[in-house]
Amino acid sequence: MSRELLLLVDALAREKNVPRDIVFGALELALASATKKRTNDEADVRVDIDRETGEFESFRRWLVVADDMLEDPELQIGLTAAQQQISDIVLEDYIEEALEPIDFGRIGAQAAKQVILQKIRDAEREQLLNDFLDRKEFLVSGTVKRMERGSAIIEAGRIEALLPRDQMIPKENLRPGDRVRAWLAKVDRQARGPQLILSRTAPEFIMKLFELEVPEIEDGLLEIKAAARDAGMRAKIAVKSNDPRVDPIGTCVGMRGSRVTAVTNELSGERVDIILWSADPAQFVIGALAPAEVQSIVVDEEKHAMDVVVDEDNLAIAIGRGGQNVRLASELTGWTINLMTIEESQSKSETEHSSIRALFIAKLDVDEEVANILIEEGFSTLEEIAYVPLAEMLEIDAFDEATITELRERARNVLLTEAIVDEEQMEKVADDLLSLEGMDKSLAAKLAKNGVTDRDSLADLATDELTEMTGIDAERATALITVARAHWFAEEE
Repeated sequence: MSRELLLLVDALAREKNVPRDIVFGALELALASATKKRTNDEADVRVDIDRETGEFESFRRWLVVADDMLEDPELQIGLTAAQQQISDIVLEDYIEEALEPIDFGRIGAQAAKQVILQKIRDAEREQLLNDFLDRKEFLVSGTVKRMERGSAIIEAGRIEALLPRDQMIPKENLRPGDRVRAWLAKVDRQARGPQLILSRTAPEFIMKLFELEVPEIEDGLLEIKAAARDAGMRAKIAVKSNDPRVDPIGTCVGMRGSRVTAVTNELSGERVDIILWSADPAQFVIGALAPAEVQSIVVDEEKHAMDVVVDEDNLAIAIGRGGQNVRLASELTGWTINLMTIEESQSKSETEHSSIRALFIAKLDVDEEVANILIEEGFSTLEEIAYVPLAEMLEIDAFDEATITELRERARNVLLTEAIVDEEQMEKVADDLLSLEGMDKSLAAKLAKNGVTDRDSLADLATDELTEMTGIDAERATALITVARAHWFAEEE
């Protein structure tokens, strides 16, 4: 029997081109499965085959768990009971009991063979997958083998990949036999079918296609820094030159547009805008909005947003059909872009200045003229007046040193008073409000001033009430209220 088993292992290992250990492992699982059928289907059975002699032993085992975590006596044993058998055993170890080995000849031979072959097939597939991934081929080329529910099964060498319907370029009609390229988006090792998941709509796909067409990218002379796509219609890529002698845009376009045309043809006619990347976010956004011409731009670092001003003639171009141009520019740069006309910009600026002017007049006890000078010099908060270096404030021609010192002193006193008031308000705030995701002490203090001191009172608010009360934007207000209400729905379930 032992000799027969060793011969079987050697034959299968050679036939399937997998290591003997894989075959032994599969055989141990088959024997364990057969043993369970004869003893107890609920049991955890381990079989150990001697790799040299072919002799095997069978054991039933129980996982050692904490006494209060014991849930299934068929598979687990409490630590106290386990230590009565083996004094130095610890959690996560196993207690084992030898079983009488079953006669291999009496196993349903066909069933055992099926288990073994399945495990070997899995091992073969895993080996093929590892070989493929080791080559780091993120751009996959293959042939459409068949279509399944609109998705395509792609044969790439000896391995199969899945191109889901939602990852195909809209309106492209793939058929069995078609050659296709795609980006390796994900590896799903748990899938029973193809484990490589492909995409033809991902921004990375267009970046890899340009790498193929533009040798200067592989040589390190050029770099694609970012890409954004509306698959099948329009894309934007940002390129940077690492060599001052190389024109990044012209190099990517190619002679008479040959390089960009090759990429466009692969993407079913998708139009590609090539943008010059810039380390300056404002300059990068201006380039990304091309062909629209930008009049001015205001950067809000805190909100990671930009107000971009264009004239009436350029507004439609900047927005693009269905908002496509501004959306792609935003995705490319990673900044929220707020487009506005000159008139809208002036109106917004005046509204903001009016609010800041009122703040300065009320808090600093100054007249409108002084408040306007501060605004014109770029001050928008009391913190800036109180703590901006003195040397910078002394550059304001309209104020002498005594006036500047007085303004700084007043601003600091107001901030100190507000801090004390906030601390007093914080004493009223319940822990369930302060611990909410997205909440901070400053916001909690503002809420407390308005009588909102716990989670439920926040949950009762509408978004517009919260924004008016605290000055936060609608998106953050909605998120906070949603989090505050979450426990209501959890209780209903």
